[in-house]
Amino acid sequence: MQLAAEQELDLVEISPNTDPPVCKITDWGKYNYQKTKQQQRNRKNTKVLDMKQMRFGLKIGDHDLAVKMKKVSGFLEIGHKVKITLFFRGRELAHKDIGFKLAERVINQFGDTIAVDQTPQLNGKQLTFVIRSTQHAKVKES
Repeated sequence: MQLAAEQELDLVEISPNTDPPVCKITDWGKYNYQKTKQQQRNRKNTKVLDMKQMRFGLKIGDHDLAVKMKKVSGFLEIGHKVKITLFFRGRELAHKDIGFKLAERVINQFGDTIAVDQTPQLNGKQLTFVIRSTQHAKVKES
C-alpha cells in the first residue's frame, strides 16, 4: 500500500482467496477502462445462432423444393437451426400421410449431415420439425 501511495497509483486485489492474496499496483481508471473494452470486444465476437424458418405447401414442385432446400443448407452451414413448416390448405388436411412423406423426403435429402431436433409433428394445419447440422456442432466442440 505504501509503494502504491508513493507512485500515486491504486493497489488492486487480483485474487483475494489465495495465500498470500495477490495484488497489483495499477491505475484503477485505466485498468477498469481496458477491462470494459475487452468485454465489449468479446461480446462483439460472439455469434448468436438463430432459429431460421422455411415454409412450403404440400403441393410444392420439385424445382421449388430444390431451391428452398439450397437455402436451408446455407442456413445449416452457417450453424443455424432450421424450423421447417409444411402447411396444409383446405382439403389437403385429409391427406396427412403426404405431408409426413414430404417431411421424410426433406430429412433424407440431407442424409447424415443433419440431426432432427424435433420430429415432424402436426399442429393444426401445419406440420413442423426442427433440424440442425451435425458437422457444425463437431467443429464447435473442438
